[in-house]
Amino acid sequence: MTEGNFVDYVKMFVSSGNGGKGSSHLHREKFITKGGPDGGDGGRGGHVILRGNSNLWTLLHLKFKKHIRAGHGGHGAKSRSFGSDGTDEYVDVPLGTVVRDSETNDIIFEITEEGEEKVIAQGGKGGLGNWHFRSSTNQTPRYAQPGMPLEEKHITLELKILADVGLVGFPNAGKSTLLSVMTSAKPKIADYEFTTLKPNLGIVEYRDFQTFVMADIPGIIEGAAEGKGLGHYFLRHIERNSILLFLIPADAEDIRKQYDILLDELRRYNPEMLDKDRIVAISKSDMLDDELKAELKEELDNELPVPYLFISSIAQQGIMELKDTLWKMLNN
Repeated sequence: MTEGNFVDYVKMFVSSGNGGKGSSHLHREKFITKGGPDGGDGGRGGHVILRGNSNLWTLLHLKFKKHIRAGHGGHGAKSRSFGSDGTDEYVDVPLGTVVRDSETNDIIFEITEEGEEKVIAQGGKGGLGNWHFRSSTNQTPRYAQPGMPLEEKHITLELKILADVGLVGFPNAGKSTLLSVMTSAKPKIADYEFTTLKPNLGIVEYRDFQTFVMADIPGIIEGAAEGKGLGHYFLRHIERNSILLFLIPADAEDIRKQYDILLDELRRYNPEMLDKDRIVAISKSDMLDDELKAELKEELDNELPVPYLFISSIAQQGIMELKDTLWKMLNN
C-alpha cells in the first residue's frame, strides 16, 4: 500500500430518510358510498449504517464520498396498503474505525469486529393511517399521522490501525527499512527525518505459512503527546497494536534515554499503552564490531528494563531472530 493511498481521516455528512405519511383514505367501491377508514401506514425511512469489513485497511474508498443519504419511506395508501420502507445505506469501514460527532468531537461508537453494524443516522418512523384512529365515537377519522423527519449528522471517521506489531521510534531510526525487509510493503525510504508521513502496513510471513501484521508509524518527537510535530495524528495508531517494537539506532548517543523519552510520550498520550508488551531492537548494528557490541550489550543488560536484540535491516542480521521473538510474544 503506497503512502498516498493510506487515508485514515475522513469527514462526511450523513442523512437518513423521512418516514412516509399515513393515509387518511376512506373505503369506496360500488354500492358502498360511505365505507370506513382504510388508510395504510407510511413506511420507515432508510437508516445510514456503518459496517465493519476486515478486507479494508484504509478509508480511501470514502475520501471523495462526502454525502451519504438513505431513501425516504413510501406513503400509505388505500385498502390498508403500507408504504415501502426507505432504502438503507450501508457504509463499509475497516476494523478499528472510530466515529466522532464533528461538532462536539465526542466519540459516538467504534467498529472493531467483522460484520458489526451500527446505525449512525436513524430513519424516520412512518406515520399511522386513519385505520388506527377509528373508534365507536369516531367511525370515519379523516386524519392520519405524518411521518417522522429524517436525521442528519456531520461525522468524522478516524482509523486506528489494528496491527499485531507497531514500530515505535524517532524519525530516521530505520523503521521503514525494517518494514520493507520483513514484509512485501514498499514504504518510502530516504535519509532524512519524517520520510514517513502516514502509517504503512505490511504482512510478515513466518514459518509454516503463518503471518502477522506489522505497522510502521511516523517518527515520534519529544512533545508529540501535546500535539507537537505530527502529534496525535499518528499516536492513535499505536493504541491498538498488541506489541510495541521500539527501534533505536546503534549510533544513538544514549539508547536508554531514547527509550525513556519514547515511552514517556506514549504514557502521556495514553497511560494504558504501558500495559502492552514491549521489546527493543537496536538497528543499524552492522556498524558495530564484535568488541563494541559486547560493550554495548553489557551496558544494556544493566540499563534496559525490557528484552532487546541487535538487528541490521541492510545486512539482514538478526531479522529471523526478531521474527521468532515477536511470534512467541504474540502467541503467549
